[in-house]
Amino acid sequence: MMAASQLLLRIAIAFVVLFVLARIMGRKEISQMTFFNFVSAIAIGSIAANFAMNSNVSILNGVLALIGWTVFTLTIAFIDIKSKKARKVTTGEPIIVIKEGKVMENSLRSTRLDMDTLNSILRQKGYFSIKDVQYAIFETSGQLSVMPYEHKMPYTKEDASVKSNPYIYPTSTEVISDGVINNMNLSRLNLDTNWLNQQLKNAGVTDASEVFYAEVQKDGTLYIDNIDDNMMH
Repeated sequence: MMAASQLLLRIAIAFVVLFVLARIMGRKEISQMTFFNFVSAIAIGSIAANFAMNSNVSILNGVLALIGWTVFTLTIAFIDIKSKKARKVTTGEPIIVIKEGKVMENSLRSTRLDMDTLNSILRQKGYFSIKDVQYAIFETSGQLSVMPYEHKMPYTKEDASVKSNPYIYPTSTEVISDGVINNMNLSRLNLDTNWLNQQLKNAGVTDASEVFYAEVQKDGTLYIDNIDDNMMH
């Protein structure tokens, strides 16, 4: 069993080494960490914990392991700065999930996001309808950057004096997701599938299965995002 004095010594050494290494590695915030940064931080923490609690690991080996992993992390970070190709492998690239008001479903799947999560993130940023968003980019840090259409930009004092048209509904409501009609939401809006099918027909859509996502806007119009939007156009 490890003596209390030795345990305290190991904890103190691990703390000092981690503090120094953290200062050397930089001040990147948690929200800005890439996947590699996150994994590296967990690994260094695990090494430090094992070093502090495991008497079978000598102090020298523990310190060397911490320094070695830090040097490896810093080397990768340096390569990332110098090489864009390497950065694509270790960090990845931002992914466009909404382009010109349309959801890029293939991109959405590659980010492991679903429509409920995407809508939740957009609401947290103050956008309650995908139709208001011109571009949304999923950053390598896991954050979502949103660029609204110009008319949805924050109001100025001059804009605030302009009266807006009255809305029929308080918020935009999903009625189709992944080609499946949400009958419950239609019912809440006092609408039915006949109305929905007519709106789809007016937009040149023959069947709901062709629609990736659709929502009724606050003014009563229907926003439609078809399946397999082309990223290149």
